[in-house]
Amino acid sequence: MSHLGLRGVVKRYGDVTVVRQLDLDVAAGEFMVLLGESGCGKSTTLRMIAGLEEVTEGRILIGGRDVTDLHPMARDIAMVFQNYALYPHMDVERNMSFALRLARRPAAEIDARVAAAAKILNISHLLARKPRELSGGQRQRVAIGRAIVREPEVFLFDEPLSNLDAKLRGHMRAELALLHERLGKTTVYVTHDQVEAMTLASRICILDQGRIQQLGTPNEVFDRPANRFVAAFVGTPTMNFFELRMSSSGGGPRWRAEGIDWATPGWASRSALSGDAPVSVGVRPQALRPVGAAVPAHWNTLKLHVDVVEYLGTESQVVCRHVGEGGSGFAGGHRVVATVAGDAKPLLHGTHAFAFDPEDAHVFDPTSGLRLSG
Repeated sequence: MSHLGLRGVVKRYGDVTVVRQLDLDVAAGEFMVLLGESGCGKSTTLRMIAGLEEVTEGRILIGGRDVTDLHPMARDIAMVFQNYALYPHMDVERNMSFALRLARRPAAEIDARVAAAAKILNISHLLARKPRELSGGQRQRVAIGRAIVREPEVFLFDEPLSNLDAKLRGHMRAELALLHERLGKTTVYVTHDQVEAMTLASRICILDQGRIQQLGTPNEVFDRPANRFVAAFVGTPTMNFFELRMSSSGGGPRWRAEGIDWATPGWASRSALSGDAPVSVGVRPQALRPVGAAVPAHWNTLKLHVDVVEYLGTESQVVCRHVGEGGSGFAGGHRVVATVAGDAKPLLHGTHAFAFDPEDAHVFDPTSGLRLSG
């Protein structure tokens, strides 16, 4: 196992900067997920680590060794691609052993490594087949097996499950988690899929426009998003946002806007926020509860008109519009999504009250987007 470090890494294509001053440390044996929207620089970063893209500025270190200018074969890494990248004219055994044969490893060692990897991945019975005779999941196992037999210091995965159907993705996620636990190798995994990131990662590095927005455990990025971008990006359905103003009148700080008069979380009364300060308040759909259920009196309430109910079995997603005073102004028509129990069936096209605990709110500066507190 080796530590991986990126020091001030920059990638430009002409006048376009794709990765900007990236500093990142991946501990030995850690499973780091690079998460972000398409075009955020995550795959480019992975390809620079692999040596498939040149670094414009900065350094890449593996096990304390500067590999920035080394050939990919000299970096002691193995990469698993989105499209499998298997040789169609070779059977599974030769696909898995190809790099070892190029390195002129002894035949007995090659056979032993291929057999061990095939056993781990449950593909021993497929060694004589060609890639065209395999399913998508089997091809991905072969691609992973090809990486395992090299026994690298660092594994790199570039959206390896994106071509699989939903059921198979879930199965392969579990297999990848077990594989990492068994091998304990330093791993960098690129995805835009939040479920993959949240279920596989030791830590998640969230990127936007080539910059790190937050680096933390799955719990940290979900429960305490560093800024509004992370709050909006992490979580399904996406967080609800309200642009409000602080008010100190009426016996303590309140959040106010047309159609909204809410109590603030406890920390707000101890903070510098007061007077007429604008704030961006985020509330996750899972925090909203129908008032028909038992909710404490101090919770904040929204009057919502239900437009769509999406029944998902154990839960339902309720897509609504906030009913502001007079049905107009800031709050009127504001889209709000709530996630409720599957057996809760709000009346479609009816108006219902939903409530949330002020302590569950996330508060951000509306200008910088940074988290304020709480």
